[in-house]
Amino acid sequence: MSITMLKTAVLVCLINCAVSEEQVDPNETKLYPCCEGFMAMTLGALKEKVANLMHKLSQVETKLQNTEKEVTELKSITQGTPQVAFSAALYELGHGPTGPFNVDTPLKYKKVFSNIGSNYNPATGLFRATVKGMYFFRYSMHSTHVGNAVTSLMKNGVCVVSVWDTAPSDDLDMGSNAAVLPLEVGDTVYVQLYANRNIFGDSDYNYNSFTGFLLFALKI
Repeated sequence: MSITMLKTAVLVCLINCAVSEEQVDPNETKLYPCCEGFMAMTLGALKEKVANLMHKLSQVETKLQNTEKEVTELKSITQGTPQVAFSAALYELGHGPTGPFNVDTPLKYKKVFSNIGSNYNPATGLFRATVKGMYFFRYSMHSTHVGNAVTSLMKNGVCVVSVWDTAPSDDLDMGSNAAVLPLEVGDTVYVQLYANRNIFGDSDYNYNSFTGFLLFALKI
């Protein structure tokens, strides 16, 4: 029943009650018969509507509680967990060999694709952990025509994994290696080119790359 129809029905009832010849005892409170039936019908309809509204409200409250729980869980994932990830290639521009150097040298991957957390420094080639946790690292190496390439993934100056290509007859090879490492705050990870060795790079194809990210944090 619309509001307009309800108002019309009430008005008709009141008019009928006003012109009715039935009298009421002054000492007795009594509704006219027409109004009694209408009010009973109206109250019943209102009670049903209120019950329906209360049921819908209960459903809305349940959905709201579930939504708040999901939002809390999402915040714990996106805000509670540190976000650390980087990826870079060796050359920003040009192509050619890197090395040989007289001493073992950290490779400086200058073309940064991403560096969430700013833990990787392209000026030094070093990744420095600011969060204690388990990390994944991977690097790729492209050898030169002379086949004299030797590199290693280093943690705090200690070799973890390596890639070699020292066969002159089989030049321009590709290789890669990876490791999952536990790191303390302040630990460093980098790729080292050994003394008197060289590799070949190209800024268009990015043969030599260095990538790492935090898998999960560890309790201090």
